[in-house]
Amino acid sequence: MEASKKIVAQHLQKIVNNDLLNDLIPEIVNHFNEFSLSKNQYFVEKGEVCSYFCFVESGILQHAVSVSGEEKTTYLALKNSFTSSLKSFLQQTPSPKSIKALSTCKLWVITIDDFKHLMKHNKAFHQFYYNLVEHQIFLIDDYRIDLLTLTPEERYKKLLVNEPKLLQEVPLHYLASFLGISTRHMSRIRKNIN
Repeated sequence: MEASKKIVAQHLQKIVNNDLLNDLIPEIVNHFNEFSLSKNQYFVEKGEVCSYFCFVESGILQHAVSVSGEEKTTYLALKNSFTSSLKSFLQQTPSPKSIKALSTCKLWVITIDDFKHLMKHNKAFHQFYYNLVEHQIFLIDDYRIDLLTLTPEERYKKLLVNEPKLLQEVPLHYLASFLGISTRHMSRIRKNIN
């Protein structure tokens, strides 16, 4: 197995978290194919059907929606994460959001047909997907609670503690949008904290 596919296998194995299913991981990895995006190239544009579910080997994918003509970041998929416009991908319907590369990205993608086949026939993939979705639900819940209960400064400080690499890898205006803060306010917060 080539080095990059080993990385995919390691992350699948970590999420599956069941040694009894490790023998099924190589079959999953064989369904993923390498896919590259240049900076600012779209993985999916709003209104298109999302063709793939992916693993981000390198780079950053920005999930965004347009609100009154302004781009709002809803999620940032970093290196070693799995992502998609999931509803569009699974239901083969137009995506309500765009996903674009904020930097050159090396991805590993799987098609809907292969995804459905693995869900039906590979117990490790089924466990992987269950664990992944459960983890994402926890993150979304935490994020919503933070938006309602924490000040912008507290949200920024929490990001500093929990996701320090975001602050190094993601441009300020994307982070501000993700945190629900204006870019100007975000600059003030950074200045006061640093």
